[in-house]
Amino acid sequence: MTAISRRRLGAFSAAGAIGLLAAACSSSEVEDPAQGGASDAGGDAASVTIEDNDGEKTISLPVQSVVATDNRTFETLHDWGIPLTAAAVSLMPSTIGYTEDDSIVDLGTHNEPDLEAIVAAQPDVVVNGQRFTQFQEDIEKLVPGATVLSLDPRDGEDFFAELTRQVGVLGEVFSKQSEAQELGAALDAQIERVKAAYDPAQTVMAVITSGGEIGYSAPGNGRTFGPMFPTLGLTPALEVPESSDDHQGDDVSVEAIAQSNPTWLLVMDRDAAVSADDPSYQPAAAVLEASEALASVTAVAEGNIVYMPADTYTNEGIQTYTEFFSTFADALEGTA
Repeated sequence: MTAISRRRLGAFSAAGAIGLLAAACSSSEVEDPAQGGASDAGGDAASVTIEDNDGEKTISLPVQSVVATDNRTFETLHDWGIPLTAAAVSLMPSTIGYTEDDSIVDLGTHNEPDLEAIVAAQPDVVVNGQRFTQFQEDIEKLVPGATVLSLDPRDGEDFFAELTRQVGVLGEVFSKQSEAQELGAALDAQIERVKAAYDPAQTVMAVITSGGEIGYSAPGNGRTFGPMFPTLGLTPALEVPESSDDHQGDDVSVEAIAQSNPTWLLVMDRDAAVSADDPSYQPAAAVLEASEALASVTAVAEGNIVYMPADTYTNEGIQTYTEFFSTFADALEGTA
């Protein structure tokens, strides 16, 4: 059966999940009030101390003005009801409700960012990362009184544990500790489902479609899919020396991909997130279907194709991966 991902996933059961949070922080947990600024985190506490990639930082409470540039955090912040004064709205997919809020100052994209606009926002906290990581020092100089959080997944660490760490720290900042725990538990639960249903004798190939082309995504190194292979214990159908983490995948011939004959094909449609309205847009399913070289591949012939959510390229947060793992687990369990 072909497994097609849902646009957005609802709440997962956290039962049996392991490793809820790996965030080191302090402050008492209270309900987030509906009034006022971004959050009255910590109740009567005057500050909260957290640890990000740069070390220990203390944030004065309540947080009144929040700026966000990290695509991995947009959905979490929106779901938690955190108002933003400025953000990289141009980088957000339409599935994020902030794109409909005209009160948020748009900082543009990482290609042509309007960093000066951050100054006018007078932020207490800037959630920076992913495509805007390169501007960390610039932002710190522009708003020296703000706490600029750096929570990108760190090299050498398990990518998915790092996503849990990220939301854990944000949960402390915005008094959403229980919500952060639920997100971490949901991710762990779906990872365990995949691992339990997957047979290592089945080989897996990951690809990224863009501009009507099919690009190879390297196990362990490729963007989006790379970290899944070691975490889930997936057996690669093909390993290419000197592969990269390019956002469009590596230039490996479709014939080479077909010759590896994967049992499962994992697919990210890059263009679905950035150019779905373009008349020339070709959905990933259509690109794969049009490939004669792939027609006889086991994954295609048996319908063992699992697609990442359509907005993945610009929404690579913990919810996106949780949704994908749920879809992948459903497909694996359906063929067991």
